[in-house]
Amino acid sequence: MRLDGIGKRYGLRQPWIVRDVSLDVAAGQLIRLEGRNGSGKSTLLRVIAGITLPSAGRVFGRPGTGYVPERFPGSLAFSAHDYLMHMSRIHGQRGAAAAVAVDDLLGRLGAADYAGSPLRTLSKGMCQKVAIAQALMAPPPGLLVLDEAWTGLDQAARGTLDAAVAERLADGGTVMFVDHHQARLAGQVSQRWQLGDGGVRVLDGPGAQRAEQDDPGPEVVIELAGLDPESVAQLAGLPGVRLVDPVPGLSADGRIGVQLRVSAAASDTLLRQLLSWDDVHVVAVRGE
Repeated sequence: MRLDGIGKRYGLRQPWIVRDVSLDVAAGQLIRLEGRNGSGKSTLLRVIAGITLPSAGRVFGRPGTGYVPERFPGSLAFSAHDYLMHMSRIHGQRGAAAAVAVDDLLGRLGAADYAGSPLRTLSKGMCQKVAIAQALMAPPPGLLVLDEAWTGLDQAARGTLDAAVAERLADGGTVMFVDHHQARLAGQVSQRWQLGDGGVRVLDGPGAQRAEQDDPGPEVVIELAGLDPESVAQLAGLPGVRLVDPVPGLSADGRIGVQLRVSAAASDTLLRQLLSWDDVHVVAVRGE
């Protein structure tokens, strides 16, 4: 799987939560995301899992994915069993085989006695077991994304989840996780990603210090005219964009002209975004 220039923000004029994240994710890796509260860990996991679309960039080669959210919506109008059967159909499993898989997962997690209970009546810990079960319905090897998935589990269920992670890795799957306990899966982690200031730094394992080693590749220069100061400030905040000083030849009638430099790989996405802005004119596009 490849993350290519991934950026996410919640509104055109809102700050970037994560920006310009370009990383390769190899099969069979256990990747831990770290960072302070609000650094974008959950946001990036949602983009990687395909739950939310990125504001910039693309995820290439995403395999079948199971996802445990930070907050599971326990008010859904299903019993635990019916909800898991619904999720099994989404993952391509049907009939008796799906029912056997659901019963097996609920049993392994210690939730079999609550299979017929409405989700809204379950405790937080029991809802978390259902959340884990639905993620494990995704067939291996695939991708397993766990956002604080161990929170609220009893010791036996934590052991079951640890074992499920090991099984996915042994099958050649990839697991990405966030957990507030630093000792979680210690000694098994292949990579650690440190999030901060909107970016990601690979601390150890394959790809460490990638940003310093990689060739940025070819760039595209985009000349724009007709911008107001607010639009210029917005451009300066776009991920992967380098803004050249205002260009006098492109400025007129109180509007500003600028040149942008962006990687060739991200240029099409950026141009589509720019063409949606009012009163902004793309004067020229050239490779360098």
